[in-house]
Amino acid sequence: MATVQISLEEYLRTSYHPDCDYVEGEVQERNLGEFDHGAVQVFLSVWFFQHRQEWDLHVVTETRVRVATERVRIPDVCLVFRKQPIEQVITTPPLAVIEILSPEDRIVRYNERLADYRRMGIPNVWVIDPANRVGYDCSTAAWLPVEEFRVAGSSIFLHLTNLWSELQANH
Repeated sequence: MATVQISLEEYLRTSYHPDCDYVEGEVQERNLGEFDHGAVQVFLSVWFFQHRQEWDLHVVTETRVRVATERVRIPDVCLVFRKQPIEQVITTPPLAVIEILSPEDRIVRYNERLADYRRMGIPNVWVIDPANRVGYDCSTAAWLPVEEFRVAGSSIFLHLTNLWSELQANH
């Protein structure tokens, strides 16, 4: 896709298939569409959806999150406390965002995206690399490899071994 400069208002009125990020006037494509990416996204959605009542969550996929005045990101999976108001474009920091790497993704480009989430105030920023079977807690500027994702002070968690087993069963 060629670089397209548009206003935020025009971006928010426009549908893209698949949806695109918006960064300071530029519409940016996101990498997705491969089997492992989709399988991981479904697994995460189902896992958190099954626990939504117990953990008091809304679970949404590929939903626009306005991380700054002129920036909109679309995390693969987003966890929002039910106490937060429902927003069609999320402007209140969600509890967690989860990104799933595709083979074409570059760490440098992802660092900007993850920094946007942290600057917005999202306390849990997680990345899954299905190709290498690694999960990273990126809630700070570091990419910390982890065996599970856990929201501090709550019962919300995801053991990544369950995800890796499911991926293995698909191959």
